[in-house]
Amino acid sequence: MSYNYGKNLNITLYGQSHAEAVGIVLEGIPAGEPIDMEEVKTFMARRAPGGKLATSRKEPDLPEILSGIVEGVSCGAPISAVIRNTNTRSGDYSNLKVKPRPGHADYTARVKFGDAFDLRGGGQFSARLTAPLCFGGAVALQMLKRRGIEIGAHLLAVHGVKDTPFDPVDPSANLHAAAQNPFPTIDPKAGEDMAAEIEKARMELDSVGGIVECAVTGLPAGLGDALFGGLECRMAPMLWAIPAVKGLEFGAGFGSAELMGSQNNDPYTYDAEGKVKTTTNNHGGVLGGITSGMPLLFRMAFKPTPSIAKPQQTVNLATGRNDTLEVTGRHDPCVALRAVPCVEAAAALALLDVLMDNNGTL
Repeated sequence: MSYNYGKNLNITLYGQSHAEAVGIVLEGIPAGEPIDMEEVKTFMARRAPGGKLATSRKEPDLPEILSGIVEGVSCGAPISAVIRNTNTRSGDYSNLKVKPRPGHADYTARVKFGDAFDLRGGGQFSARLTAPLCFGGAVALQMLKRRGIEIGAHLLAVHGVKDTPFDPVDPSANLHAAAQNPFPTIDPKAGEDMAAEIEKARMELDSVGGIVECAVTGLPAGLGDALFGGLECRMAPMLWAIPAVKGLEFGAGFGSAELMGSQNNDPYTYDAEGKVKTTTNNHGGVLGGITSGMPLLFRMAFKPTPSIAKPQQTVNLATGRNDTLEVTGRHDPCVALRAVPCVEAAAALALLDVLMDNNGTL
């Protein structure tokens, strides 16, 4: 089913934006893994709503552990966590049943599920489902870190404003910089300029998109496989499941199409420890679907939030006529802002699943 992911690590997300709760079930986490819940909560707080640059919906996003963790340690049973929805305003969505929002899943979901579709807050298509995703990612990040693998992301661009990109050969110096800053950029000045662009869009009853860049260090060479088992293929379903994603590229990505082969190829060299490395990293740490031992680097493009208060052309499904719509309710003027930890979480879960390819063990 579409709410389930994983080969070795079975991940199930459930719930809707305005249901009683959203949650996650993680099957395959081995027994004996320490889980620092304070660290989990700190990570999840980076995604939580609040502030004028995000939806005003206030949710504590405190995960309730139903099973799988006993006294801070995984016990081998499936880890199940639920996050209650406590601040819903379902009335804001009453007119969307007949007037679908342009750019949103209202129309396609109704075609798929009929009148039974729960459109309140976007239902199961809502970014609210990234809350349990971040819980699972927080668990995976701790497990990966103990094995020398670290993941960091930042908001690379918003409406023409760009942050300092990661060093593709060695991103370690800035890997966690965005997580330490009030705005998730490496360069604080870029964060200030992005915030101004987002606020401008909000005041104009509009929205903007953005690009999130993510890097992973410590991955050993040899993970992944050819064709459908390639690392990018294994990661893509998890990454694309984050709402509003419209683009994904690894390494130089689309930019590599503008290079000559002699420019795009990354020369091999031996490092001081006698390990094979490359002097550049246009391949983004993956060749033929298999990790090279260089940092994994990818970027994700997020579209502007489709729920905007500006008048938009739509249709009225009840009358069969063209109509207009002004969306009310509480919505992020830039979803990419809160997507940064979601990208880290999705990458962590996908990579943990790949790392467990050796008979499901780590």
